[in-house]
Amino acid sequence: MFIGGKWVDAISGKRTEIRNPATGELITTAAEGDKEDVDRAVAAARKAFEEGPWPKMKPNERARLILKLADLIEENAEELAHLDTLDYGQPVSLTSGFAAAAADNFRYYAGWATKITGETIPSSTPGNIFNYTIREPIGVCAGIVPWNAPLMNAIMKVSAPLAVGNTVIVKPSEETPISLLRFAELVQEAGFPDGVVNIVTGYGPTVGSALASHTDVDKIAFTGSTITGRQIIQNSASNIKKVTLELGGKSAHIIFADADYETALANAANSIFFNSGQVCFAGSRLFVEGKIYDRFLADLADYSKNYKVGNGFDKETVIGPLISAKQKKRVLNYLEIGQKEGAEVVIGGDATETDLANGHFVKPTVLANVHNEMRIAREEIFGPVVGAMPFNDIDEVIKQANDTVYGLGGGICTTDLRKAHKVAHVLRTGNVWINTYNITEPGSPFGGYKQSGLGRENGAASIDAYTEIKNVWVNLD
Repeated sequence: MFIGGKWVDAISGKRTEIRNPATGELITTAAEGDKEDVDRAVAAARKAFEEGPWPKMKPNERARLILKLADLIEENAEELAHLDTLDYGQPVSLTSGFAAAAADNFRYYAGWATKITGETIPSSTPGNIFNYTIREPIGVCAGIVPWNAPLMNAIMKVSAPLAVGNTVIVKPSEETPISLLRFAELVQEAGFPDGVVNIVTGYGPTVGSALASHTDVDKIAFTGSTITGRQIIQNSASNIKKVTLELGGKSAHIIFADADYETALANAANSIFFNSGQVCFAGSRLFVEGKIYDRFLADLADYSKNYKVGNGFDKETVIGPLISAKQKKRVLNYLEIGQKEGAEVVIGGDATETDLANGHFVKPTVLANVHNEMRIAREEIFGPVVGAMPFNDIDEVIKQANDTVYGLGGGICTTDLRKAHKVAHVLRTGNVWINTYNITEPGSPFGGYKQSGLGRENGAASIDAYTEIKNVWVNLD
């Protein structure tokens, strides 16, 4: 683990096996942290915040260090991408893009470091009153990140808090810590002061819970399941932490008959099969207008046949493995549940080919005869599985799309922009893609409605999330 600028083992001496999900082979072991290790990391981050130079640095000095780190990420992007492919299985074509995006994210927030301002407020109070605000860093900020896109998910919880002068502790998933540990080496190489960035590896019920309940952690950001998000809210009550949560999703992707057909087909496939469906905003509920429904499903099945399933290091691979045997079992169990509920598997299912036997592979799967009350239409599967439903009326599909406890993403395909805007404005979701899908950028806020989370990451929203506003009143008489 990386704590206080030093590489340390877990106090307990325990280690966790890290295995390649494409082959099942042991890659390495990682330190298995516990509450005592969290205490060490929090103490280091607190010391760096209160005694160290980081929050006291001039904004342009912080910006220069962050830009240097971005350059180092870019210089080592291929290695970082390969590490994520190794311990997560994601195709290298995707991990390479995420590594590049990580560098861009740091550059974006380096620009913010010199642009965080307060405001002067006209005062109606009697007398000569000067009223103004200051934005200040919150303090010690913890980020708990999942196993899907581990590097990029972590960077979203590091770049903004660093830009405004916070110190950070990151807990990667116990299954995918490798790229974050390499990232910590780059933090050292860039010259960040000790304790500004800390990486504690271990399990959620131990390390994650200890961070969420620690009274000396001022802010926590989490990406993961809604169930765990609820637990983090409860644990954070210990000192009324600031909380940002990006949780589950069951996003609706609506295909109208007037859409550009080939674009709609590509978007429908990309929205659910991207990253093997292990995406919280995946378009897992596919609503297709009735007049093209049968043709569209048949063509979507044919389209998915072209997606190569295999090891992420094969440049032709589009569908990599699921993260673990447990996750594969979960996905296949949902397929059984769906068929018992009356859904039909048009294409897909378990990958039983000999060369895939040791990995955790599920083929791109299209389910027909789905309706919105089925479990497969209401619960997050987190795999390459889409449930298709026909609709005939715009008001009907809006009602069905919003009939979910989630609200993270949504897609619309149509050439009628009036219709597109009408639907986009009434979808109860934090992100809507029209005639595209899966686009995110550092400057665009990302987050969800309802049980898909609290707050937003990226853009100015992250600056708000990682600063406190102080109001100052001055009597000038």
